[in-house]
Amino acid sequence: MSAGANAGRGLLGLVCGNTPEVRGRVLDLLRCASPDALVLSVSVHADGTGRYPFVQRFVMGGEERRRASLCHGATGDPAVIIRQDLDTIARTASRPHVALALPDTVDTVPFLAELWRTPLGRTPLSHHYELAPTAVGADPGRLLNDLRCVHRATRVLGHDPNAAPLTVAEAAARQLEAAQVMVLRGRSGGDEGRREGCRALLGHLNPSAVVHLDSDDADVTALTALTRPDPGWSTAGPADRLDIVTPVLRRRGVDHGVTSVLWRSRRPLHPERLAESLPRVMPSVVRSRGHLWSATRPRTVISWRSAGRHLELREAGRWLEGEDAAAWRAASPQRRTLASWYWDDYYGERRNEIVFTGADLDADRLRAALDSAVLDDGELALGAERWARLPDPLLGDVAPGPES
Repeated sequence: MSAGANAGRGLLGLVCGNTPEVRGRVLDLLRCASPDALVLSVSVHADGTGRYPFVQRFVMGGEERRRASLCHGATGDPAVIIRQDLDTIARTASRPHVALALPDTVDTVPFLAELWRTPLGRTPLSHHYELAPTAVGADPGRLLNDLRCVHRATRVLGHDPNAAPLTVAEAAARQLEAAQVMVLRGRSGGDEGRREGCRALLGHLNPSAVVHLDSDDADVTALTALTRPDPGWSTAGPADRLDIVTPVLRRRGVDHGVTSVLWRSRRPLHPERLAESLPRVMPSVVRSRGHLWSATRPRTVISWRSAGRHLELREAGRWLEGEDAAAWRAASPQRRTLASWYWDDYYGERRNEIVFTGADLDADRLRAALDSAVLDDGELALGAERWARLPDPLLGDVAPGPES
């Protein structure tokens, strides 16, 4: 057990990777840094019928008796099954360090939020564990292929078992964005130029993560962060990271041709002009994330996500209203703070904020194209009732009557 964990509680970290080999390499490095760590490796097999999947667990490290008690399969909610396993480990070991190895079919952040949620009448996992940083391994060749793959869908497990499938590119981007530590795998004599390009891309996709360049003789002391609690969870739990109205971090500057461009506006978007602007906005964009204020849906937050050549716009909750005390209480502390910072007496917290990442992006051209899609002064003066009548080729025209 790492000396970094507080007395009385163990340590729980998540390990993922875009190939089984690179995920195994991250686990090897973690066990070198923390030899007593117990690895709980999970596979999830869904049958496509909507029923609960089959969850197989395999344990490495620890006592043979404990390994035998956990090495079996079960059908059910994976978060419930794994939560029970973690509870069992905590009751039978003193301050355990558990590395939960997840397959690439798991959407890491929503799954962790569901895992960390406390069911009624149960002891919270936070009573037994502190969260360690999530570590994600990346193979450069697979990384670039996956981020371009939009012609194939994959069903990933998160907090909603009925969620629609994601493109392979979207699933790959989400896995990378979930990391606090990323291990970029490389081999001696390999393509160093491609690996450096991947390192630059990872740094822009997830600016807050540490990117570790791995090799066969890697210095494992670089991963000692994996054996200590992550202070980022002390003020915000996993569920808070699911709120769409949060600032997307942007890395400044250009690294190996990769750059990130932030666009913001406090005016609502004209959906038809936004659709017309997309051919000028999206070329060369590898990944973009953020939220929109659409004129036709003034009460609704619209999430914006693109990976590869696929763009998804989706209704994702409501903007906070000044008189809705219940919604303010239900919002995360970060959301309430941001709403107070951005609050406008007339428009409230409504705003557009998107970060675009890609190679050789023309920031001025991109921002100008989006600026041309917001309402002008004359359109603003018409008011929300007239905005609702605007054509919306992206989300569909709004039915007559006030937005519900």
